[in-house]
Amino acid sequence: MHLYPLFLKLAGRKVVVVGGGPVATAKVEALREAGADILVVAPDVQPALAELAAAGKISLARRSFGAADLGGAWLVVAAATPDVNRGVAAAAESQRLFVLAVDDPSAASAYGAGALRRGGVTVAVSTDGRAPALAGLLREGLEAVLPDDIEAWSAAAAAERARWRADGVPMAERRPLLLRALNALYERKANAKVARGSSPAGSVAIVGAGPGSADLITVRGARRLAEADLVLYDALASEELRALAPSARWFFVGKRACRQSISQDVLNRLMIKYARRGLRVVRLKCGDPYVFGRGGEEALALAGAGIPFELVPGVSSAVAAPALAGIPVTHRGLASSFAVVTGHHEETYGPLLDGFPPGALTLVVLMGLGQRARIAERLLGRGWSGDTPAAVIVGAATAQSWRWTGTLASLGGVEIPPAAAGAPGLLVVGAVVGLAAELAGGLSPDVGGLDMKQKG
Repeated sequence: MHLYPLFLKLAGRKVVVVGGGPVATAKVEALREAGADILVVAPDVQPALAELAAAGKISLARRSFGAADLGGAWLVVAAATPDVNRGVAAAAESQRLFVLAVDDPSAASAYGAGALRRGGVTVAVSTDGRAPALAGLLREGLEAVLPDDIEAWSAAAAAERARWRADGVPMAERRPLLLRALNALYERKANAKVARGSSPAGSVAIVGAGPGSADLITVRGARRLAEADLVLYDALASEELRALAPSARWFFVGKRACRQSISQDVLNRLMIKYARRGLRVVRLKCGDPYVFGRGGEEALALAGAGIPFELVPGVSSAVAAPALAGIPVTHRGLASSFAVVTGHHEETYGPLLDGFPPGALTLVVLMGLGQRARIAERLLGRGWSGDTPAAVIVGAATAQSWRWTGTLASLGGVEIPPAAAGAPGLLVVGAVVGLAAELAGGLSPDVGGLDMKQKG
């Protein structure tokens, strides 16, 4: 049995999303682009969803799903646990509503697609819910071959269609006429290039977006966004930054917790391809591009391809997140130096931690939330005192940020609230963490939304 492909007009229509995790957050982003009136139902939600609700951009019910939530809905997205998804599917079936159950085909009556939108054209790829990763790869392939000037194609086709309808041209005769019109369009573009002498040169700006809040990007970074034709952005770049690039096309290329949207090699080829087509490309990366951001790899790829590029530094979360929490990474009499390491893999961070004299500096571990227990154990085994102050900072420069302060001995047992579990975070270990309590009372409430009440 084949699926019937269909595109829905959801603008102003109620869509219920059940679930508050990363998958639900991604679906909400796509539904917002379609203009849907979104209700999210979940006991716990990602900080990004809470931010959207606080800004009045979606409705949020922080509780378990009930059948009454479907009242007035046109579509349902089930992005919770399998048990919850089955309950959502049963309730939707009784109300004759289609259910898009993410990664749960048995509970679904509709399936999402890998969608590509450009110039008024939408291309969607579905694998009947069996292989969503393949759909994503096919979408990336289409992105690479779809012409940049397809918006001009759409405008030409719409103009021709109006004439055909007025003249009563039969449907069977329209495609050859459209092909002729598009060929003429290309001839005009080619003649214009000859008249100019050459096509405009493109470039790439690798821009650091800062630690999260849109107003922490640099002035030069904001200027490059305003000039951009295309923005290739990662998972942590604030949605608020879109307002700084009103005429640019945005394409998501990010990854979180080692789960990437596209490979680094494909990303490099996208930057090179669009720059060669004359576009001003911004590669927008959270924090600073050269601090565990693979910005150096991207710069080398551009240099090797002969593409003009610029590096715009950003405020690194390695220093910004502690600062927003009232923790200076250096302080006279407490720490005269600090070290920044990545906490993804112990084979990488382990030898570094072993080489630091116990308590001699401030240690900042990026991307180390999942390894916090092992990192604390390793430092204690190396001779660090269990009383050494320590902090966990999650989503520092966002409205729903959270932090914990305590000791190195208790660091491994820290429980991060579900609402903050999907946000980026870091660890800070060292005597300077002890200053946080003294500085907290004087911090402005606008320092990034940091929840100053959470302590341990």
